[in-house]
Amino acid sequence: MKTKIFLCIFGVLAITLFFFSFGRAQSKADSKGPMIINSFAIEKGYYGYAWKIYIEAEDSTGDMDKIVSTVDQPGWGQYFSDTIPIKPQNQHQLKGYIQWNTFSPVAPYIKDFTIITLKVSILDKAGNESNVVVFPFEFVTGSVPKYELPSPFNKDDMRLGYVQINLGDKKIKEK
Repeated sequence: MKTKIFLCIFGVLAITLFFFSFGRAQSKADSKGPMIINSFAIEKGYYGYAWKIYIEAEDSTGDMDKIVSTVDQPGWGQYFSDTIPIKPQNQHQLKGYIQWNTFSPVAPYIKDFTIITLKVSILDKAGNESNVVVFPFEFVTGSVPKYELPSPFNKDDMRLGYVQINLGDKKIKEK
C-alpha cells in the first residue's frame, strides 16, 4: 500500500514538473531574443593593447539586458564569463564597442603568436541569448596595423563598457 501511494505521489510530481518545464521552454522559444547583426574587431595586436570589439545589435522587444564575454586561452582553458550591463536607452538597439585592455597584472607577459578567442553574445531580461560572435586575437610584438572601421561603425564611436577578464589569472578547465 505504501509503495502504491509513493508511486502515485511520485507520478503526480513527475507529470507536474514535466508540464511546468515544457511550458517554460515553449514560452521562451516563442519570444524573440536579441540579435547581433554586425560586428568587427582587429585580429592582431601587442600584449597590453586596448582592444575594441565593435557590435551592433537589436531586440524587437527592447529588453536587452547585458553583453556577455567569454575568453578561451591556450593552456588555461575558458575563463568565467564577464557581463556588461546595457543602458536603458540602448535596450532596443545598440551600436558601439566594448573595450578590453589586454594587459593583466597577474600575467606580465604573453608569448608572441598566442591566439586567444573572445566570444560575445547578448542576453535579454528573459534569459534569451543572441547569436554568439567569435573574435580571435593574436598577440604580436610591434605596432598595431592601421585599419579603417567598416560601416556602420565608422560613423559613431560609443563605448558600451569594459571587459574585465585577466589573462593567466584563474584556470577554469583544461582542454
